Amino acid sequence: MKHVLYSWLLMLMLTTGVAFAQDGRQRIESARIAYITNRLNLTTEQAPQFWAVYNEYNGRKQELNRRLRQLSGDPTRPGLTESNALADLKEINSTKQKIADLDDEYMSRFLKVISPQQLRELYSSEREFNKMLLNRLGSPRQ
Repeated sequence: MKHVLYSWLLMLMLTTGVAFAQDGRQRIESARIAYITNRLNLTTEQAPQFWAVYNEYNGRKQELNRRLRQLSGDPTRPGLTESNALADLKEINSTKQKIADLDDEYMSRFLKVISPQQLRELYSSEREFNKMLLNRLGSPRQ
């Protein structure tokens, strides 16, 4: 009976932790949406179209950035040969090119929905939001 109780408590703690993590991600995403919407001054006509394109773009870009982080991992990891290191470097360059190609592809899609000034503001807003988020996560809680 004691094992059942401990197992139940462990499962409760794990699911609660996952829920808090998802809630945190959700709050960050909601803040990002509000921040970008405000900074771009999206009209009610632009907003749904913009977010459809943006979400698709952002998902694809996150996948490529995730791959870059994997490839840029520990360069001194055991078993890394010269040829493996060279292959990683080539894939890093290839992935960076894919990101640039993605930006080019989506620029035309964004410009069908928002103005060039709004697109410039989007890129600036993303950088500023990420910087604010990193600063906030790095600062001690009060």
